[in-house]
Amino acid sequence: MIKAPHRVETARLVLSPPTAADAQAIFDRYASDPDVTRFMAFPRHESLASTEAFVAFSAQQWERAPAGPYIIRSRADGSLLGGSGLEVQNDGDAVTGYVLAKDAWGKGYATEALSAMVNVARGIGLERLTACCHLEHLTSQRVLEKCGFFREPRDCQATFPNLAPAAQDAGWYVLRLTPR
Repeated sequence: MIKAPHRVETARLVLSPPTAADAQAIFDRYASDPDVTRFMAFPRHESLASTEAFVAFSAQQWERAPAGPYIIRSRADGSLLGGSGLEVQNDGDAVTGYVLAKDAWGKGYATEALSAMVNVARGIGLERLTACCHLEHLTSQRVLEKCGFFREPRDCQATFPNLAPAAQDAGWYVLRLTPR
């Protein structure tokens, strides 16, 4: 499988793998914010060490897999806006998602970043993207649908550790990149 590009540019965004130099900004901008992480599948970062562990994990993902986590920056001023990425599951499938700092909400960045991930997935030959979304996170559901994802008729169970320790019902979204 083809490796994903390390730099992806859209009209307003630049996406690239996180580095150790990004850890403090990731922690400050979104990973430690309880409002931002509410519907995330990762626990809110309680310390910079958690963010540093995420950055180390990201580097390992990029070494062993065709893609991995990206951070999202503004093309205009380079400010950190959030994160996205592709977690390749097998030769043809990957899971994707996104997270944005609170001051980046409502500006279309999630749709732009997710569209970029769809293009990257196509470019490296993936067949299908999936995303799991909490049933109460209506804004995220709309972003997924705008980018061509369809909600499967069955719901799934997923863990949202910032809401409750037990798995909860979630919507399972799928985007087929190639015909069956």
